[in-house]
Amino acid sequence: MVDQQARHESPPPDGPGRRSRERGPLAGLLAALREAVVVVVAALVLSLLVKTFLVQAFYIPSESMEDTLLVGDRVLVSQLTPGPVALQRGDVVVFEDPGGWLQPQPEPDRGPVGNAVVDVLTFVGVLPSNSGQHLIKRVIGLPGDHVVCCDAQGLTTVNGVAIHEDFLKPGSVSSEKSFDVTVPPNSLWVEGDNRQNSGDSRYHPGSPGGGAVPVDDVVGRAVVIVWPLDRLTWLGRHAEAFAGVPAASSGG
Repeated sequence: MVDQQARHESPPPDGPGRRSRERGPLAGLLAALREAVVVVVAALVLSLLVKTFLVQAFYIPSESMEDTLLVGDRVLVSQLTPGPVALQRGDVVVFEDPGGWLQPQPEPDRGPVGNAVVDVLTFVGVLPSNSGQHLIKRVIGLPGDHVVCCDAQGLTTVNGVAIHEDFLKPGSVSSEKSFDVTVPPNSLWVEGDNRQNSGDSRYHPGSPGGGAVPVDDVVGRAVVIVWPLDRLTWLGRHAEAFAGVPAASSGG
């Protein structure tokens, strides 16, 4: 009786038990793949949300901000500035070309698949944005500021107070070009730290705003260098350089 019961309870060689054992590895692989897809999709969605509302990565394409930023550096840009966090003199900002500052740059052709992959990864924030139509400079003047260069000591003045630009590339001077401007409402006066190798506000008097950058064109404030790792650095405002500058008599 025991043997018969055992034979009755044991599945036949070709029964469901054997099929279950054969499906086991495949089922485990499919489950692992599903889990991986969920993780990747969740990571991409999170990256997109972070890029949309918080930070965005950019790479540095030129020498105009040396030695603060070097060609090939990757920076994270906070999109909370301007916005919840107000712009300040000394901020390093990324902004869209206000019009005529840059020559059009052809995009490298990686083929249909390569271009699509790069576009998607850039869109969700995994890859840094192409800086070809963006610029990165330092805010020298806020709306309403009176910015002049140069005084008798060769320094830039903001609202009548000379600023000591300790962020300039060694060997640079405040400006080899004289100017006297009042920053229009809702605009910024920006210059590069590598002052003699920077096509900034000083060189675009014919552009809208007379060289000033509309605040609406600002993507955000560059806050940290994240690559290469040996240059991991927080980007400060150098507030001490502007500490004695009074508020503008009129702004916008």
